[in-house]
Amino acid sequence: MKSEEIKALFAQFEQASAEVEGVECWSARELQNLLGYSQWRRFAETIDRAKEACRNAGENVAYHFADVGKTIAMPKGAERQVDEVLLTRYACYLIAQNGDSRKEQIAFAQNYFAVQTRRAEIIEQRILDYERVKARAKLAETEKILSGVLYERGIDNQGFAIIRSKGDRALFRLDTNMLKRRIGAPENRPVADFLPTISIKAKDLAAEMTSVNVQSKDLKGQQPIETEHVDNNSAVRKMLLERGIVPEDLPPAEDIKKVERKLKSDEKKALKNKK
Repeated sequence: MKSEEIKALFAQFEQASAEVEGVECWSARELQNLLGYSQWRRFAETIDRAKEACRNAGENVAYHFADVGKTIAMPKGAERQVDEVLLTRYACYLIAQNGDSRKEQIAFAQNYFAVQTRRAEIIEQRILDYERVKARAKLAETEKILSGVLYERGIDNQGFAIIRSKGDRALFRLDTNMLKRRIGAPENRPVADFLPTISIKAKDLAAEMTSVNVQSKDLKGQQPIETEHVDNNSAVRKMLLERGIVPEDLPPAEDIKKVERKLKSDEKKALKNKK
């Protein structure tokens, strides 16, 4: 396929897309023409095969293949209702995969939607990584504030470490060192650097609660503050368990420092490509 043909097809596929209720969609009737199908009946068979592939992948068929009606004009001012389907990008990808790749249009569509679908997956993963990095930074700030609050009430760094470890035991049913061994975190690194986002946020919520309650109750000394922090972590754990989440059973996440480096590297590449 020549470069000019590829560029022309790319423009046609881009122009055919539309946004419906915030979701990028293609009309099946338009895609039929783009893929070189002269008969709707033949194209509908390809759609059915794509639906089956979607179902086998565990995806929501009704979401990716939305059946809608379409009215077309007939001679002498008459109108006729015909079948129409709104297709997500993923649905289009499955249709292309179930089409005849000997057709140039379908061969192009297979690659076009595969790349675009992969791009969406990359964006989704980047958002998840960004949210985790943001949650980790928030926890670090919360613990810094809590450390300051406790220092004013006679708790030194060693005392704070003990309180935090007992909070981890209440939240995860494991103390900090045992938790590190459980998830494979190095001894010299904070355990939160290897926790999934929800666990980081759970620790952050418990620490926020301790910071607020220590001040509002005017708690002082190791034992009362330790009890408060344990109670708060136990309360957060209870909430997670009620929603079917067992924090110590969640798989460890990638080293947060690696995730940060990856995000920064992607940003540099994006800026370089814009020049």
